[in-house]
Amino acid sequence: MSAETPSLKKNILLSTLYQILLVVLPFITAPYVARVIGQEGSGIYDFTSANQTYFSMFAALGTASYGAREIARVRNDIHRRSVLFWEIELMTVVTSLISLSAWIIFIFMNAQYRVFYIALSMGIFSTMFDISWFFAGIEQFKYTVAKNAMFKLLGVALMFLLVHSREDLLLYVIIITGSTMLGNLSMWLYIGKFTEKVDLRSLRIRRHFKETLIYFIPSVATSVYTVLDRTLIGLLTEGKTENGYYHYATHIVNIMKALTFTSLNTVLGSRISYLYAEERFDEIRRRIDDSINYILFMGLGICFGLISVAGRFIPLYLGPGYERVIYMLSLMSPIVVIIGISNCLGSQYYTPSGRRRQSARFIIIGSIVNLCLNLLLIPRFEGYGAIVASLIAEGTITVLYLHFSGGYMTFRRIAVLGWRKLIAAVLMLAAIRAVDPLIHSDIAAIAVEVVMGVCIYIAITILLRDDFLTRIILPNVTGRLRKKG
Repeated sequence: MSAETPSLKKNILLSTLYQILLVVLPFITAPYVARVIGQEGSGIYDFTSANQTYFSMFAALGTASYGAREIARVRNDIHRRSVLFWEIELMTVVTSLISLSAWIIFIFMNAQYRVFYIALSMGIFSTMFDISWFFAGIEQFKYTVAKNAMFKLLGVALMFLLVHSREDLLLYVIIITGSTMLGNLSMWLYIGKFTEKVDLRSLRIRRHFKETLIYFIPSVATSVYTVLDRTLIGLLTEGKTENGYYHYATHIVNIMKALTFTSLNTVLGSRISYLYAEERFDEIRRRIDDSINYILFMGLGICFGLISVAGRFIPLYLGPGYERVIYMLSLMSPIVVIIGISNCLGSQYYTPSGRRRQSARFIIIGSIVNLCLNLLLIPRFEGYGAIVASLIAEGTITVLYLHFSGGYMTFRRIAVLGWRKLIAAVLMLAAIRAVDPLIHSDIAAIAVEVVMGVCIYIAITILLRDDFLTRIILPNVTGRLRKKG
């Protein structure tokens, strides 16, 4: 059977709904986990899962981006995409088995958290059987979204039913890791619908290693500032409570990143790979411009919104003892915009156009900057040092991405698209700060400030005739209303 003709709007909607689910579920569970597991338990999970991530990263070997790109290029040819699928998947099985062997050695060398590491072994099996890249390549997101959503909900239900104290930390780790593995396994139920039988003897697995290494190297480099900071905080500070604080600050920021750009880039990355194969460059340029416009609109609003409400939100959300997260979250919030821009260019320009090798060099430069700053700042400033290092490293990568983007996006265009949104975001922050002392109840304050902030931000961007609202959103809304009328 050939792949169905994908609907871009439907895929963006499905991916967005799934990202909303990924936002809502952690939003619901984090306060419960923070109180039940505590700062130290959360820190232990953050530290051990960070260490396990290195092994899963090798197991994946850049398959997620490479596989989706290659499948997208041949999505209309069932035989070619079937051959590609089995070649890339069998290669992933080989790298996963090698990684699993190294992981077993690592477990025996680390007695302190051995039981947690054994439970986290499911993460490597999860990587081995993750074929979401195939469905992303043929733009059939409903098959990945439905099953993953079901197992995420199951995991949340089991968490509330079974995790009740700090002694249940191991069970918490099993539920989190196991639900992800089951979600990935469930996608295999549909693979026969989009592939045909191939002669396994004709498969050429080795030809993909060189290409996936181009994707793997930036993954390793990226880990220096997305995973290694958690490891270094655990190694260079006393105890694991600082890991717990850092975990929740990054947890909230990651939720905001999902709202800002994750679903958009997941869908458009595959579509633009197809557009490059068709040489439709004007459409690519337009889609990148609209994506950056959207990211700036969402990112700046979220960045200044987080700074505005963090002081009220964190004590209410996580409970007493997490006040340090307020300042970490405020300091970290600009990363939503910074990563949003680089992620967009990476997903919609560098990867689809075959410039992954060039982007890898930029990511390596950023990782070196981050590693040096982490070693310099974490011993003195702990989690704050890691955040500053990440901001500088991500900023470096974004600057390089923009400078070498072949004119698809420029610093000038960023300024043109962003200055009205920035003014609106600053005025929103000022208004919320002015109102905050007048409201005594934390719940009432958060409710009022969020609603007021959204209204002020949108109203000012409209008054300033911001390009995102006047050119993209309002014409679409008024056009639909006219059709209904």
